[in-house]
Amino acid sequence: MNRRTLLGTALGSALAIPAARAQAWPTRPVRLIVPYPPGGATDVIARIYADHMGATLGQPVVIENRPGASGNIGIDAVAKAAPDGHTIGAGTVSNFSINQYLYKSVPYDVERDLRPLALAWEFPNIAVVAPGKVPSRTLGEFIAWARAKRGGVTYGSTGVGTTTHLSSAMLFSRLGIEAVHVPYRGAAQIQPALLGGDIDFAIDGVASYQGLVEAGQIRALAVTSAERWPTLPAVPTMAEGGMDNFVVTVWGGFVAPAATPDAVVERLGAALKATVDDASQRDRFARVGAKPIWTTPAEAAARAARERPMWRETIEKSGAQAD
Repeated sequence: MNRRTLLGTALGSALAIPAARAQAWPTRPVRLIVPYPPGGATDVIARIYADHMGATLGQPVVIENRPGASGNIGIDAVAKAAPDGHTIGAGTVSNFSINQYLYKSVPYDVERDLRPLALAWEFPNIAVVAPGKVPSRTLGEFIAWARAKRGGVTYGSTGVGTTTHLSSAMLFSRLGIEAVHVPYRGAAQIQPALLGGDIDFAIDGVASYQGLVEAGQIRALAVTSAERWPTLPAVPTMAEGGMDNFVVTVWGGFVAPAATPDAVVERLGAALKATVDDASQRDRFARVGAKPIWTTPAEAAARAARERPMWRETIEKSGAQAD
């Protein structure tokens, strides 16, 4: 055997090793890091995917909650994990398009250190008021009422820099309406504040308010999605309410460390798509108030990049900052 043949054989063997490893993957349980506490929307949705993906991949997908710093701690753990496909992460628009402008320092670079697998879910927020405290029945009526209210209006959110905060800040900034932000720790605190008249308005997750809207305790003015939401079909969109170019949804998806092999990324993407395509899973998503979606890695990266200028502008105008 001559030298050229030996070199060719060696090179072919070297190239075959990663391919063989990718084919064998996964060889042990896959760790899915959720950068938020148990019981929240991201955690519940991630568990739906984990259950189905485990059956598809032939290895359990095990949830590990690592909350803190608006998801930065958990996503950083994904970015720094071994890129062998056995550690992936679930994140939201906050992790991919907001936090880098909200925090003075973020320990990872979204574009350099992470590899998108797919966007996997989406749901709108909903603009709400309390019927006994605010007379407005439509978004247009609320805008007129807010403009006329001496001293401006107050609005609640689930915390500084969240989509619930920034969506309201964006709305009032575009309208030129004076508004004071009052942060809370979640919908469970915002709802009594609305009903008690402590705040005038909120934009918050649709699932948290559906029951109160159906019971007539909270009035829904509009949803922030491009189309009406199927579980609240009578509630108009922001565009129908008079606010054009205001489609601001909460979305999330899955990522892996940047150097994860192509073959593993493709198998993970296929497992995610299999969950979305399984009709038996749709009721589980509906109960959380989310719509399952699937995109290619390139489409996921493109959406994150497309929304960054909008969030950056809103953060700069609002003065929002997190430590």
